[in-house]
Amino acid sequence: MNKKIQILSILFLGISSVAFSQIREEKLILNKKREPEVKKIEKKKTSVVTEKNYPPEEKSANPVKYTITDVPAVSDFKTSTIQGEDVAPKFDGTAQNNYFQLGMGNYGKILADGNISTTLENKLEVGADVHVLSTNGLKKVYPWDSKQSFATLGAFLNSYGEKGKINVNAEYGLNDYNYYGIYAVNPSADVDLKQKVNQFKVNGYYDFYSNEILNDVRVKSSFLSDHFNAKENQASLLANLSKHAVQLSDNGIVMNADLGLGLETVKTDFELLHQNSATFFNANITPKLTFAKGESYLMLGSGITFLNARNSNLILAEELKNNKTYWFPQAEFQVAASKEFKFYGGVDGGLKLNTYAELLQENPFLVSDQMLRPTETQYHLYAGLRGDIDETFKYDVSAGFGKMRNIMFFGANTLFTNEFTLDRPGYDFANTFSAIYDDGNVSDIKGSLQYFPLANLVVDADVRFLKYDLKNYENIYNVPLVTGSIGAKYTMFEKKLSLGFKGIFATDRTTNSYMLEGVGSPSLFFQSTEDTNDKVGGYADLNLSAEYKIHKNFSIFALGNNLLSSKYQTYKGYKVLGAQIVGGVKITF
Repeated sequence: MNKKIQILSILFLGISSVAFSQIREEKLILNKKREPEVKKIEKKKTSVVTEKNYPPEEKSANPVKYTITDVPAVSDFKTSTIQGEDVAPKFDGTAQNNYFQLGMGNYGKILADGNISTTLENKLEVGADVHVLSTNGLKKVYPWDSKQSFATLGAFLNSYGEKGKINVNAEYGLNDYNYYGIYAVNPSADVDLKQKVNQFKVNGYYDFYSNEILNDVRVKSSFLSDHFNAKENQASLLANLSKHAVQLSDNGIVMNADLGLGLETVKTDFELLHQNSATFFNANITPKLTFAKGESYLMLGSGITFLNARNSNLILAEELKNNKTYWFPQAEFQVAASKEFKFYGGVDGGLKLNTYAELLQENPFLVSDQMLRPTETQYHLYAGLRGDIDETFKYDVSAGFGKMRNIMFFGANTLFTNEFTLDRPGYDFANTFSAIYDDGNVSDIKGSLQYFPLANLVVDADVRFLKYDLKNYENIYNVPLVTGSIGAKYTMFEKKLSLGFKGIFATDRTTNSYMLEGVGSPSLFFQSTEDTNDKVGGYADLNLSAEYKIHKNFSIFALGNNLLSSKYQTYKGYKVLGAQIVGGVKITF
C-alpha cells in the first residue's frame, strides 16, 4: 500500500511541476517580512552537546506532548510581493546553520541567505545570520519606480548552564521601497516615491529547566526610524512564575499554577502632516490555575491590565490622556474522550498595543503619520474539536465570537493637499493608508490539519472565516472574509531531493478609494470623490520549491512563486510580481 501511495505522490508532483512550468510573464511585486533565523535558533536541539543528565531530570521527566500549531490566517509562504514573503529553500522545516546560498531570477530578483555558528567552551554558542532579497519591481507596469530591497542582519548567543539556558540576539532590518500604488492621477516617471524603514532589535531570554517558581524571563527592545523621520522606541519585560505537577489526589489529578508579570512601554513620534505622538505604558498580571487528569484539563485565570496612554498632535487642543485598569476573563477546558476526539472551549480577552512597527508589517504603505490606539478584546468565546488519528492525521476545528473596542484596520488616504499640481511628495498621490478604529463584534471559524501518509511526505492545510460587524462602518476595509492555504513537503532519493508546494488563497476585500478631477478653468485644485464600497479582487497563488543535494556540502535549488501569474493586488493600486523563477546554489560547511 505504501508503495502505491509513494508512486502516486511522485506522479502527482511530476505532473504538477510540468503544469506549472507553463509560465507567462505577469505584473506584480515583492515584499518580504521574513522572520530572521536568529529567532528560530532556540528551537534547535542539535546545538547542545549530549551529556549525561542533560537536560536536567526536572524537565526531561516531563513527557513531550504534541499539539497542532494554530496556523495563521495567511500562511508564511506568501507570494513574493513587496508586502509578501520570500521562500527561502529550507524544506525540511528545521533550523540550519553554517551555510550560505545565493540565487537569481526574473524581475531582477536576487536572494542571499546564510547562517554561521560555532559552539565554544562551556556550551556557549555564538553565530550570525543574514538575509537579503531585492527586486527591480514592475518596470513594464508602472513608469515610475517600484523596486524594493529588504535585508536583515543578526547575531546571537546561546549559553547552556546547569540550571537554565540564556539566549541573546541582536538584529538590524532594512526595508527600502516605494509608494508605487498610484491609481487616481498620472505623475511623471521620475516622481520620488521613496520610503525606507530601519529597525534595530535586541532581545534576551532566560529559561529555567525546571518549572519551580521562576520559569522564564524575557526582555525585548526595538528602535525604529523611517525616511520621514518617524521614530519609535519599544521595550518590554515579561516574567513567568510557576509551580507545576502538584499532585492533588491519588487518581492522577495534578495542578499547575502560573503567574505572568509584564511591563511594556512604547513611544512613537511622527514629523509629517499632523505630527501625531503617542506614549503607552502597559502593566499586566495574568494568574491562572490548571487542573489536569491525563489529557483533560480545566484552566481558570484572568488578566489584569493597567494602561497609561497619551496622544497628541497639531489638531488636538490638548493632550489626550487615558489611565485605565482592565480585567479580562481567561478560562479553557478540554475533555479528551480519546486521542482522536478532544472537545475544548473557553473564553479569553486582552489589550493589544498597536505600534507603528507592527502596522508596517501588515501594510508597509502607511503614511508616516498615524494615530495609534490600543485594541481591546473585551471577551472572545470559542469552542472546538481536535485530535490525532493514528499519528497520521492531526486536525483542529473551532468557532468563536467576540466583542472588541478599537478594532484596527486600514483605510485609503485621499490627497493631503488639494492644489492642482503633480509636484508633490511621494505619499501625496492618494497612494497611502492610515489606521482606522471602530468598535464591533467578530465571528470566526477556523480549521487546520496535518497529514502524514508517508514518512517522507507531509501535507498541511488551513482555512479561516473572519466576519466583523462594526458600529460605525458598514464594511471593514482590506480584510478578506475567507483565507487559507495548502502545502506539501516531499523528499526522495534518501533525502537528496526535497520538493515543496504551497498554495494560498483569499476572497475579495472591500476598500475605500478616491476619484480625482480638476476643478476650475484652468484647473485650480483637485476635487476628491470617495467610493466606500470599492473591491480588491481575491486571488489564488501557487508556489513550488526544489533542492537537490549534489554533494554533502553542495546543493542547487529552484523556487517558483505565483506560478499562476495572477494579476491581483494586495492593497488598492499595489499589484504584485507575476510568475517568478529563482535558481541558485547552497554551500554547507
